[in-house]
Amino acid sequence: MLLSNTLKELFMTTQGYIAALERRHQELDRQIQSETQNRLVDDLMVSALKRKKLEVKDELYKLQAESRQ
Repeated sequence: MLLSNTLKELFMTTQGYIAALERRHQELDRQIQSETQNRLVDDLMVSALKRKKLEVKDELYKLQAESRQ
C-alpha cells in the first residue's frame, strides 16, 4: 500500500510539473507573439524566447512519454 501511495504521489507531481510546463510554453508563445508585433522587434530576444520555448516543449514531450509507460 505504501509503494502504491508513493507511485501515486510521484505521478501527481509529474502531472503537476507537466501542467506547469504547458503553461510556461503558452506564456512563451504569447511573449513571442507580442514581441513580433512590436515595431521595434528585438530579434535576439525573439530568438532566445523561441529557444526557451523549444526547450520547454522537448521537456514536455519527454515527461509525457515517460508518464505513459
